[in-house]
Amino acid sequence: MNQKQLRWQNIAMMAFVTVWGLGNVVNNFAQQGLTVVVSWILIMALYFVPYALSVGQLGSTFKESAGGVSSWIKETSTTKLAYYAAWTYWVVHIPYLAQKPQGILLALSWLFKGNGNFVNTVDAKVVSLICLAIFLVFLWVASKGLTTLKMIGNMAGTAMFVMSLLFILLAVSAPALRGTEVATANMTSLSTYMPKFDFAYLTTVSMLVFAVGGCEKISPYVNNTKNPAKEFPKGMLVLAGMVAVCALLGSIAMGMLFDANNIPADFMANGAYSAFERLGVHYNVGNLFVILYAIANAMAQISALAFSIDAPLKILLSDADPDYIPEKLSRLNKKGTPVNGYIFTGILVTILIVVPSLGIGNMNELFKWLTNLNSVVMPMRYLWVFLAFMWINKQHQKFSSEYKFVKNPKIGYLIGLWCFAFTAFACLLGMVPKVEYASAPKEYIFQLIMNILTPIVLIALGAIMPAIARRGKNKA
Repeated sequence: MNQKQLRWQNIAMMAFVTVWGLGNVVNNFAQQGLTVVVSWILIMALYFVPYALSVGQLGSTFKESAGGVSSWIKETSTTKLAYYAAWTYWVVHIPYLAQKPQGILLALSWLFKGNGNFVNTVDAKVVSLICLAIFLVFLWVASKGLTTLKMIGNMAGTAMFVMSLLFILLAVSAPALRGTEVATANMTSLSTYMPKFDFAYLTTVSMLVFAVGGCEKISPYVNNTKNPAKEFPKGMLVLAGMVAVCALLGSIAMGMLFDANNIPADFMANGAYSAFERLGVHYNVGNLFVILYAIANAMAQISALAFSIDAPLKILLSDADPDYIPEKLSRLNKKGTPVNGYIFTGILVTILIVVPSLGIGNMNELFKWLTNLNSVVMPMRYLWVFLAFMWINKQHQKFSSEYKFVKNPKIGYLIGLWCFAFTAFACLLGMVPKVEYASAPKEYIFQLIMNILTPIVLIALGAIMPAIARRGKNKA
């Protein structure tokens, strides 16, 4: 798009499809029950709105930058920190890639068997080997080109978006239209929604941060917006409103279908499918909703797996500085594929698929652990967004933009600092395992070690790369 033809409603919709999904409702309801309703209100007001509007100002300031967050860091700081930003953006996808085969297995199980019982019955080691085989197949597929998968992904993404909205509509209206009983008692009482702000609660905040992150992907479109100073922030505010409405109504809908005081242990893995199964019963359509959701989810997971192998790696290597990225890693074959980069990705993901199964007993616990690990690791890339926002406010005389979130650079700097500190705080506390120490001490310790070591090792690898690159250059 060369013309400034996007309006605020286009920006809001594009960002909404990028940020939101039914999984965000399921994962947070699984951890907090109906108290998540108040948590959503707080996270939207205190974190997501300033986050989205900060992205608006960064996108407006660096309109011509194609590299996203790493370009923002390069402009406001040094090439070395820009490399670390690019590295972080890529490496946080490793746990994400390790979980995608599990999502594909689950979708296929619900599609062909009509249930997800295997998460509680099959040994984690067996599941890990199947997941590894699925991952290696798609690693090979991704190396051959992604055109068809991207098209499938776009269709599946739209279908998943429609299914998320359909779920809210059907679940909220079921008591009125079908006379169904509400599963959770006292849903009209305010106390049902009030969280206890204790340590256990704070360890679940990373999942909320994980749910609302990612709107920086929309920043390149600031340039294509009609009157960016007014319409882009308006689109971001509308996005925040849409996410808030879907989060609140989705959580209330879950409370209507499931007893929030007695959430099934496998809810993170099977919650969305079980919800559509119950809606099918309420509306007398059998397994229709489950089948539709399983097909859409399988296609979305397959596309996301192949696309997330390829895209983040190409972002890291496309503008690779030979001082930081080893030449061997960024070397392309005749088809333009970074083969060594794919092999390196394969090694890291294989380790993260296989090793956890040695200390985690069943598929359900493995699924929950990987979901929580993603909520710790993925938000690490948002830290660079807030650093860039702090730095453009610190160097406000050097940068100008059509849109400014706040005109006072000192207040802007403090907002960036708050979002940075809150994200770091959520990531650190998110490392605390969600299994009880008393009931499973060995698994608790194993998960805690893995939660601490995984982000440290992934970032440490980024610190080693420049040394390998220098050694390679000296040899050459």
